[in-house]
Amino acid sequence: MHPKWCRAFPGHAEEVAHARHFVASLVGERSCADDAVLIVSELATNAVRHSLSGAAGGWFLVVICFGDDFVRIKVVDQGGKCRPRLCDVTHQEEGGRGLVLIAACAKDWGVKDWPEGRSVWADLVQEDA
Repeated sequence: MHPKWCRAFPGHAEEVAHARHFVASLVGERSCADDAVLIVSELATNAVRHSLSGAAGGWFLVVICFGDDFVRIKVVDQGGKCRPRLCDVTHQEEGGRGLVLIAACAKDWGVKDWPEGRSVWADLVQEDA
């Protein structure tokens, strides 16, 4: 059994900073700490901006799980019309780069749809397990 922590946040933009602090406090000095904070920042921002989590009364959930040689960061949101996907950022002036950044630093990532929302996760290599 791998250790797992989770915390729910109100669906407000200012809560993204609290999500970053939550993950930073758990990953500590691990080699993947900076990438873990970047990933939760991007995923939480996407949840607030692009899902029903950002609507009145909305919320998002951050889950962090430590495996033998990986750290998984997952953000669960309340879903919406658009499914998260990689965008061609060469033609965009602002935005659309979050999943590109995540794909660049994560070992693997994915999206799972739920009846009342979705989760987006990313696995990071933990070299100092």
